[in-house]
Amino acid sequence: MKALLKALGPGLLFASMAIGTSHLVLSTKAGAQYGWIMVIPILLANLFKYPFFEFGIRYTTVTEKSLIEGYLNLGKTYLWIYAFVTLISTFTILAALYVVTAGLFMNLFDVTTVSAETISLGLFVFISLLLIIGKYKFLENTLKAVITILFVALLVTTVLVLQKGPVPNSMSYERPEIFNEVGILFLIGLVGWMPTAVEASGWVSLWGMENLKTMKKKPSLKIVLQEFNVGYAMTAVLALFFMIIGWMTLYGTGTELSGNAVVFADQLVNLFTTHIGTWAYFFIAVAAFATMLSTCMTAHDAISRVSLDVLQKLYPTKTIYNRKHAFSLMVIAMAFINWMVISFFGANMGDLVGLATFVSFIFAPILGWMNLKTVIGKDVPLEHRPKMAMRTLTYIGILFLSLFALYYCWMLLA
Repeated sequence: MKALLKALGPGLLFASMAIGTSHLVLSTKAGAQYGWIMVIPILLANLFKYPFFEFGIRYTTVTEKSLIEGYLNLGKTYLWIYAFVTLISTFTILAALYVVTAGLFMNLFDVTTVSAETISLGLFVFISLLLIIGKYKFLENTLKAVITILFVALLVTTVLVLQKGPVPNSMSYERPEIFNEVGILFLIGLVGWMPTAVEASGWVSLWGMENLKTMKKKPSLKIVLQEFNVGYAMTAVLALFFMIIGWMTLYGTGTELSGNAVVFADQLVNLFTTHIGTWAYFFIAVAAFATMLSTCMTAHDAISRVSLDVLQKLYPTKTIYNRKHAFSLMVIAMAFINWMVISFFGANMGDLVGLATFVSFIFAPILGWMNLKTVIGKDVPLEHRPKMAMRTLTYIGILFLSLFALYYCWMLLA
């Protein structure tokens, strides 16, 4: 147990990063619109995607190399594929997360005199300073507190909602059809972002690298995987918390839920307080804001690390990527680029996020296959390669994601 506590890090950061809009918006909306049946796709998505993320931490622990270096060892083409997906994420994901967090802050705490762009800038500066000054260890320690607050707030809210019971008339409510065009598109979004996009396996790998640097003695693969499993299980449990809250609070009310994450969060908090009582506002506001703030912190750190690592592998002779302060410069660069995206493309953020969603969905099965190919490669000893059961689950996951990706393309082109 003591060794497990010392190894806490990558799994915790994964949980913090994954518990963002996929949970706050999609899980809650799933329960609100379709009820308890949404437990099935949420659990299936977490199960079938598990190997892809596990391989990232497995490969790094065994080889002490990043998954990005593993792609390079397979061939530069594989690295370029991952670099392309990362490039799209760089210009979209952070900007979208910070905009949602800024808007959520304005709605939850009734800020009306400052624009979302200004609050986004403040968040960029604040989080960038935390990442540059505190580095990995500070991020890890901070998120232990944030995740604890988030878990407790959501647990209290979920218990209160269950005690209160479902809203009146929910038993006679006829849920919308799941297997029509609208329902299938919602399922694609839910599964595609639950618990998060597959390219985040590279982020987990780099957190694993940083975690190893902070430890005097290298932990065993068993301990590291146990730590990651704790974080991964937490993402699934919290997704179910949000789903239960949406189901018990909104299912059957006939409320038209906004597709805008910020407006939706405002609707969510107001409906919670109507159903539970205004005294519960504090718990709900803290849970919602902690969810998005922790996601911004971990995503900013991860995208900075992965962008730097990709550039170092693609252009190893460029000394600028290998300097002592390279990570700090990349954190600042990511903040500046994404704030510019918010400032100039604010009205078209939906289109940019749509592009990121398309690329992420299409490349998900390819990246999953790349991760498997990396972890069964020659630089991983036979005894540390995934067993047959895990490989079988991986192939099922690749098929699962491929079918969703193909259907998603067909829906867009039809």
